[in-house]
Amino acid sequence: MAKLCVNVDHVATVREARKTIVPDPVGAAVVAELAGADGITIHLREDRRHIKDRDLHLIREIVKTKLNLEMAASPEIIGIALGVRPDQVTFVPERREEVTTEGGLKVDSQKNSLREVISHFHEKRIPVSLFIDPDPEQVRASRESGADYVEINTGKYSETKNESEEDKEFEKICEAVKLSADIGLRVNAGHGLTYKNVTRIARLKEIEEFNIGHNIIARAIFVGLDKAIREMIKVIQHQ
Repeated sequence: MAKLCVNVDHVATVREARKTIVPDPVGAAVVAELAGADGITIHLREDRRHIKDRDLHLIREIVKTKLNLEMAASPEIIGIALGVRPDQVTFVPERREEVTTEGGLKVDSQKNSLREVISHFHEKRIPVSLFIDPDPEQVRASRESGADYVEINTGKYSETKNESEEDKEFEKICEAVKLSADIGLRVNAGHGLTYKNVTRIARLKEIEEFNIGHNIIARAIFVGLDKAIREMIKVIQHQ
């Protein structure tokens, strides 16, 4: 049964809207675990637009389940991550002008550099995931780079406007998930998923874990974070 890692970045986004100290993503991580989340995901961006170094260090201290650190493969962030030693790192592309992550890594064009970076994390016994589009070439390149996991980008699937578009994007995800599992990669998924559209994806038995943030935090405004997380867990587990 797939697990849920709750991304608390958007709690920090609200905090940074006023450059104050509340709401605290550290407190959100505590609530998420108490509500049944299997892990916490945070993205330490180079521009520190939401999660700060302080948040990362405190969340590392308090998380009892799993800490998944999303990050760009930049020397500064790599150094921080190797020092903090999260339970998993997920490499994502990063562009300062973007509102949110716009697509998956082009692993095929940077296999050698990624292989070297991944080896440093493996020396610390930290598993590595690569956030990629549902593209067979990127799946194979991820395997060749030495990654342990891929996180399949569900962004385009989540943005579809009609049933036929959704079916087309869902088929791409199915193929990428199956190929990943067949060649020895463990599989996660995320980006743009909601209480409604995650249902289809959650039926894919190869997916071990979902990383979901924005829709949960949006729901939490109306029903509270504890309830919002419990509702998402029930949807993922088909209850």
